[in-house]
Amino acid sequence: QVQLVESGGGLVQAGGSLRLSCAASGLTFSSYAMGWFRQAPGKEREFVGRISGSGGSTYLADSVKGRFTISRDNAKNTVYLQMSSLEPEDTAVYYCAARIAGFNEYSYWGQGTQVTVSS
Repeated sequence: QVQLVESGGGLVQAGGSLRLSCAASGLTFSSYAMGWFRQAPGKEREFVGRISGSGGSTYLADSVKGRFTISRDNAKNTVYLQMSSLEPEDTAVYYCAARIAGFNEYSYWGQGTQVTVSS
């Protein structure tokens, strides 16, 4: 079955950096666009960004543009979220998700990884 496993979360001071990874299995990875989402306590889930199956196209939410980047390595079935200049407001559980090309809905989700940014 399809599995998405996030890793790389942790505690970091404001201004610091983290790189999240999401390892996928059980799917033809390059056929899926991958998204990153986050959910802070008491808040709704928020879209962070996405990357196309080939990696040639990325889109980031305004709240993280210029600070976060998304990349993928299709040979390793892994997508990354590089986060820099982190702010306390970035504290959340971060999830990766997979969406088959041509569809709007994300079909598969990981279990999430906690990112905590201290001030």
